[in-house]
Amino acid sequence: MTFEQGIIHYKEGKFELALEIFDQLIKEQKGNSLYFLYRGRILSRLGKTVEALADFDTIVSLEPYNTDFISDRAVVLHLLKRNEEALAEFDRAANLDPANPYRYSSRAFFKDRIGDLHGAIADYEKAIELDPEDAVAYNNKGLVEEKMGFQSKSKKSFEKADDLVGYKPGNQSEKIPADKTKTPNEPLPKISNSTEKQTLTLSYFIQTVKSLLTNRKTQSEFIHFLKGKKTNSEG
Repeated sequence: MTFEQGIIHYKEGKFELALEIFDQLIKEQKGNSLYFLYRGRILSRLGKTVEALADFDTIVSLEPYNTDFISDRAVVLHLLKRNEEALAEFDRAANLDPANPYRYSSRAFFKDRIGDLHGAIADYEKAIELDPEDAVAYNNKGLVEEKMGFQSKSKKSFEKADDLVGYKPGNQSEKIPADKTKTPNEPLPKISNSTEKQTLTLSYFIQTVKSLLTNRKTQSEFIHFLKGKKTNSEG
């Protein structure tokens, strides 16, 4: 059993097989935070959130200043509806890594899910301040503004997101081919009432925020994808 085999099973959705491998790896090397990280994510995908939290407790104890691990632990706390503790962890990650726009975008995504819409907008604005070319932050800010009834503000946010990725409404030549409209992992959801009812997992939360913040090409494809879906729903 190897780490590489475990990752392959995890990516293929063979979570039980992956879990067996990481259980064995942890027995052999209990001080490896990476093993606990993936086992925690696997347990989350299997719905074993309490067990997942135990692994993230271990990870943070092994690397107490690793803001990625702190943020991941916050998501697990959110899955357990321990939102005050989750917010404290998101705050701690932001305080330790204040120049990283991802810290604010991930906290904004969390705040929107718990109904703190003003707080979500403030965090998206901070993320944009740190990275003015973050089209997804503009787009998500617009979604929250739209939810709050701020139609003029949301329109401006959407237009800015469009400008950043080169999206031109009605220009058929700008459309991404159908086989490229999906993100490499799970697409960032529209933050709406229907989305909030979806089952959230640790991997889902991480991918919806992180993958789109680090890949400009993915951002462009994602914005095109959302616009295409919105046009189809209106047609």
